[in-house]
Amino acid sequence: MELSGAEIVIRCLQEENVKYVFGYPGGAVLNIYDEIFKQDKFKHILVRHEQAAVHAADAYSRATGQVGVALVTSGPGATNAITGIATAHMDSIPMVIISGQAPTPAIGLDAFQEVDMIGISRPCVKHNFLVKDVKDIAPTIKKAFFIAATGRPGPVVVDIPKDITAHLGHYEYPKSVEMRSYTPILKGHSGQIKKAIKLMLEAKRPMLYTGGGVVLGDAADQLIKLAHRLGFPVTNTLMGLGGYPATDKQFVGMLGMHGTLEANMAMQNCDVLVAVGARFDDRVIGNPQHFYNKDRTIVHIDVDPSSISKRVKVDVPIVGHVQSVLAEMNELLDAETRTPDAAALKAWWTQIEEWRGRNCLTYNRNSEIIKPQFVIEKLWEVTKGDAYVTSDVGQHQMWAAQYYKFDKPRRWINSGGLGTMGVGLPYAMGVQFADPSAKVACVTGEGSIQMNIQELSTCKQFHLPIKVVLLNNRYLGMVRQWQQFFYENRYSESYMDSLPDFVKLAESYGHVGMNIEKPADVEGALTEAFNLTDRFVFMNFITDQNENVFPMVPNGKGLSEIILAEDL
Repeated sequence: MELSGAEIVIRCLQEENVKYVFGYPGGAVLNIYDEIFKQDKFKHILVRHEQAAVHAADAYSRATGQVGVALVTSGPGATNAITGIATAHMDSIPMVIISGQAPTPAIGLDAFQEVDMIGISRPCVKHNFLVKDVKDIAPTIKKAFFIAATGRPGPVVVDIPKDITAHLGHYEYPKSVEMRSYTPILKGHSGQIKKAIKLMLEAKRPMLYTGGGVVLGDAADQLIKLAHRLGFPVTNTLMGLGGYPATDKQFVGMLGMHGTLEANMAMQNCDVLVAVGARFDDRVIGNPQHFYNKDRTIVHIDVDPSSISKRVKVDVPIVGHVQSVLAEMNELLDAETRTPDAAALKAWWTQIEEWRGRNCLTYNRNSEIIKPQFVIEKLWEVTKGDAYVTSDVGQHQMWAAQYYKFDKPRRWINSGGLGTMGVGLPYAMGVQFADPSAKVACVTGEGSIQMNIQELSTCKQFHLPIKVVLLNNRYLGMVRQWQQFFYENRYSESYMDSLPDFVKLAESYGHVGMNIEKPADVEGALTEAFNLTDRFVFMNFITDQNENVFPMVPNGKGLSEIILAEDL
């Protein structure tokens, strides 16, 4: 069958059962857009900026586990997509981004809207391809989807020159992929798994430290079974929230820079640490030298061998898909006659409960000004803990992570590794397309929301009933907090002056807008908003300007050097 390159691109996406493509047209991809117009097997979502296209596709993937797809034109379209690609790369999100390119004869000649997308994207993709012949389109796209979704997931860029989309070629979609240089390991080494089981059963002060790999690897059920079988405390990273139920009594909260006292102290003082799909990054363990403990034994389970012993030397490395490894651990434990040391485990839990008794997440509940923590708590109550919550980056992100109790995986959608402001609204769009009937809340700040606020137009076009929860403190809150603590209150360029009237702005796009200024009105506003099931609602909560995120581990310090609100 002879088809044009553009037709082949569309057929490939259909073969991969793609439901949504998020994108923005331009000259280099007009042949592809013309073929999109002629088909009805997947839907194209027109965003208002290419960065938002990639973010929305990213969130669609996070919510569903499927490969997200974005389509952008060459030049500025491609460069606008880079922030979204880098965001997905840092958080290991499976995506395929198709970018247009100048015609093949013009490449390297500074043609109109030409950039070296392969060179620019190389540091922030799992892999990228430049298609030089129409016959290579189908096998390249097949490889792109395979690479994106297997092993440690990530974004893959396919750059296609415009003339290649016009050329005719034979079409046949490959049924399978074999690449000698890429063979991801799925099953963990049984000998290493048995070593890990022995260590866990002998532990006096065990700890399960779990990250985004549990969520991405669909391993939550196996993790819950393992934790309940052993009775061990469990902590999640920021990216791992929901991988273990936050309302479970064995959950000690999120750990890290803004983690709970009990999670950080248990992490620092355990004798056997089992890391599952986590990478010991700087915002989790602080200073690696401070974290080092010669009396601690570390088991590390990860699908990516390069993540093991990258920052912290581990004793028992297990390379494999976390779901497969945890399933094998559970099978071995089911057949095991030994049990953990009950007396030692009881003493360990007594110590943890003593740390938990400090109530490190307390705040002033009698304030006459809206406290941002209070808004998040009420959001959790009103949605019965069953919403998808997207967030931007900053103080509001940390408060959402601390006070919304995520009991299910894939419900917490945020930028962890790159810390990208502006993701919240396009993330909410991607999630709402993934589950049109879901309650979707976008928790944001007045700085972040303005970075992609043009997507209010997309939300109007597609009738997306997203609820924006703006915690408006008139500052770049986390910047101001660091300036207060580490720059002697020199608030350089962190005050958000000349803010728009967010209610009028939302209404100008045809949405519902609300201003909420009193604590007594918070719950009612949230209830009213979520009762408007078919409307986009923008809630502007005027919150305490001086509220800080606690606990806090200062940058470069160790987990035990944690600062609580009561310490100041």
